[in-house]
Amino acid sequence: MKFKILCSKRAVLVAALSFVVLLIGSFILWPSLQRFADLFRNKEVPPPVMEYGIPVDSFNVVTSEIAPGKNLSEILGEHGISAAQVDSLLTLSKGKFDLRSIRAGHRCKAFVQPDSTQRLAYWVYEITPVQYVVFSFKDSMSVHVAEKPVRIVRKVSRTTIKSSLWNAIEKAKMNTALALDLSEIYAWEIDFFGLQQNDSFKVVYDEMFVDSVSIGVAKIHAAVFNHMGKTYYAFSYMQDSVDSYWNENGQSLKKAFLKAPLKFSRITSGFSRSRLHPVLKIFRPHYGIDYSAPVGTPVMTIGSGVVIHKGYSGSAGNWIKIKHAASFITSYMHLSRFARGVSVGSRVQQGQVIGYVGSTGYSTGAHLDFRVWNGGKPINPLKVQSPPEKPLRKENLEAFMKHRNRMMQLLK
Repeated sequence: MKFKILCSKRAVLVAALSFVVLLIGSFILWPSLQRFADLFRNKEVPPPVMEYGIPVDSFNVVTSEIAPGKNLSEILGEHGISAAQVDSLLTLSKGKFDLRSIRAGHRCKAFVQPDSTQRLAYWVYEITPVQYVVFSFKDSMSVHVAEKPVRIVRKVSRTTIKSSLWNAIEKAKMNTALALDLSEIYAWEIDFFGLQQNDSFKVVYDEMFVDSVSIGVAKIHAAVFNHMGKTYYAFSYMQDSVDSYWNENGQSLKKAFLKAPLKFSRITSGFSRSRLHPVLKIFRPHYGIDYSAPVGTPVMTIGSGVVIHKGYSGSAGNWIKIKHAASFITSYMHLSRFARGVSVGSRVQQGQVIGYVGSTGYSTGAHLDFRVWNGGKPINPLKVQSPPEKPLRKENLEAFMKHRNRMMQLLK
């Protein structure tokens, strides 16, 4: 009996000691066991880097720009693509992409097999910063057009003008597309050729990005422009399915006449009853405004109307005269050429290009001589009083005011 009890005690003691040794061993050996287990554990594989829907890491990628004078056959020929294959691409591209529209300066990428064959697998041409076309030369040739994802970022920016709107925007590192957009929004309110030093503006807008690169401005939601001591507001709001710009009181910014017939330029000579003519060297009235601009700059009619003269004269050179409503007449002189479709009797719309800046007739350099008559009398184009379009309807005014107040907070 004593022997059995002794054996039982020994068994318990051995079991306890074994457990302790196992516990200590596990603690000491655990890191090594863990490292050993890691060798067999399934590790997460990072997803492949994709561009244009192509796994970039699987190919050697050659990035370049289309050289002037190069056609598709020459470009693809450098990668071993035959003329017969290019002919097949013509068929495959029908209804998708016109191969003749490939232009110099656009970016393209060749995806080449990373083996001894150096075979071209894909060739990508960027149509725009957003849209691209992929030519596949894998198992069978194919062509498809797609778009990169565009990221929209809401921004609020402000700056002060020291010389010109363009320079101010560029110096402030804003997207330069804002210059054109703002000039179009305020085309009826502000003469951008007469901006003054220390004029300023603040703008709420959406900027578009592709691959972290800005590609332009999607929309301006609101802006405030301080010009010559006066404040001009602009708020985007939709009425009758048309997105237009309105001032803080719901009045349309659009008016019967634009402030100027050019988008960007500078005034070199103003309205005068007595000016020394630069060619004739005599004093005579100058019933217009001279805008200096490069030859070929588009000239727009400031208002809708009917063309009553188109032709050439010794002093005015190529010039156009347009009759508008309410007995207004405008003329555009020294044009290099006329726009297509513009003829005597044709109706033109506000902002339509009617010709291009030149130096024809009595002229010492490229410029536009722009004149306005009302009731047969010449008037200063910079002082034309233009009636606005219809304001927001009453049923839209409350919603507009709420939108305006939200934007006002951002413009403070």
